[in-house]
Amino acid sequence: MKTDRVSTGTPALDEMLGGGLERRAITQIYGEPASGKSTLCLMAAVASLRAGNSVVYIDTEGFSVERFSQVAGESAGTLADRLYLFEPLDFAQQGTMIADSEGLLRKNGHAPVGLLVMDSATALYRTELDLGREAIRKLSHHMIKLLGLAKKYDIPVLITNQIYMDIERDRAEGLGGTGLEHLSKAIIRLEKKDGVRRAILRKHRSRPEGLTFDFVLTEDGIRTV
Repeated sequence: MKTDRVSTGTPALDEMLGGGLERRAITQIYGEPASGKSTLCLMAAVASLRAGNSVVYIDTEGFSVERFSQVAGESAGTLADRLYLFEPLDFAQQGTMIADSEGLLRKNGHAPVGLLVMDSATALYRTELDLGREAIRKLSHHMIKLLGLAKKYDIPVLITNQIYMDIERDRAEGLGGTGLEHLSKAIIRLEKKDGVRRAILRKHRSRPEGLTFDFVLTEDGIRTV
């Protein structure tokens, strides 16, 4: 029997999220470069693969086979057979590949897709910023499509987001404006200082905002401290 939550492969993150990633919803992780976003995505993907599922992984920043192998360990070769990797080169291709992934989600036989990851949802969006509102409209369309897939196929979607400095608020915020924030049911912010990362819950429908845990990056993933 399916539960409403899917493990992230990180117990502290599962606890923060009330049991894991929510099905039929988008969970967003945002933070500065090298804060641990991609590692948390890989750990969630490996957890789903180890549970016997397939995983759709859309990577816009250069998928690291080496890091996947570190996180997956000795079973990396076997698990990789069920990892469907898409690597769009521009923003238009990103939208096309999101749509194309539905063909994999339709398969209900052996090892159905249990998770869709997009790392990062906004890297290619940065190249479209000169288009103004049109860029935001395109990004919203991509995210609405992802949310539609999550609901239609009863899976969680995990995305990462880059940051920009909000001059008025004097703090770093996630790219994509209020639209991306609205479409994400849970949002986690990552910060780093002196080699230690901190995960902070920014938004959740049933968990209190402000929950935190600290971690360090390790060869095989992360370790809470």
